Amino acid sequence: MIVSLTRLRVRAWRYMPGFIWYTYRSKQQLVRSPGFVVGQLANAPSRTFWTTTAWTDEAAMKRFRDADWHKRAMPKLLEWCDEASVARWTQDTSDLLTAADMLEKMTASGRTSKVRNPSAGHAAGQTVPDGRAPRPGLPIEPKPR
Repeated sequence: MIVSLTRLRVRAWRYMPGFIWYTYRSKQQLVRSPGFVVGQLANAPSRTFWTTTAWTDEAAMKRFRDADWHKRAMPKLLEWCDEASVARWTQDTSDLLTAADMLEKMTASGRTSKVRNPSAGHAAGQTVPDGRAPRPGLPIEPKPR
């Protein structure tokens, strides 16, 4: 099982409508994606959003990442976000992390992603500049095909 953990901080309220739209459309794409097993969406203060997804294999995860709505959203996040980080690992089960474990995993093994207007913490290489775990998330289940 491949697990992907992302953390994004939307840098201003004016970007929230677009961010919400692309999140909604990407979630619709996600639940129908071959190889998607389970996931969750979570948030934290200051327009910060966490996503965890589990996949049967890395190829399935990359097919989702590089297609449709998710692919269209990625370039926009360069402008909309001032913090972006990702962690990826393999595990034997589809069990998702608790909020505290998400913080620990991102802090220990995450890496920052490119953004055009980084916060001071992001520019310093911090994957979780505010040090806050997300609130408990909403589960995402695959749709029957």
